[in-house]
Amino acid sequence: MANILLLDDQPYMGEFLSEELSEEGHSLTCMADADWLLSYLEDETPDLILLDLYLDGFEGLNLLEIIKHGKCSSVPVLILTAYDSFRDDPRVSLAQGYIIKDICTENLKKKISEVLEGPN
Repeated sequence: MANILLLDDQPYMGEFLSEELSEEGHSLTCMADADWLLSYLEDETPDLILLDLYLDGFEGLNLLEIIKHGKCSSVPVLILTAYDSFRDDPRVSLAQGYIIKDICTENLKKKISEVLEGPN
């Protein structure tokens, strides 16, 4: 189905989501470093980006701005974070959704499906 790119500095998130999303038929590429992401996006275009906000190096919201104003500006981005405190930041409007990390991935899977299917 979809080629999804995850940027999260916690390795267990990549392992967990890779297993969960493969059940939906998606493939997940995991990265822990913003510099790797920017380099990757120079040559590749994923169908969707899952972006954590707390990262070593770049702040996730700044990275969101870079993604949305770069070559992959049309790629949908879902913010995937453990923190609800960023919802009011105006930069969040650049993303197609804001998901709080949870052991239950049903909300995430539903939002991924909605974003990938596009508006009806």
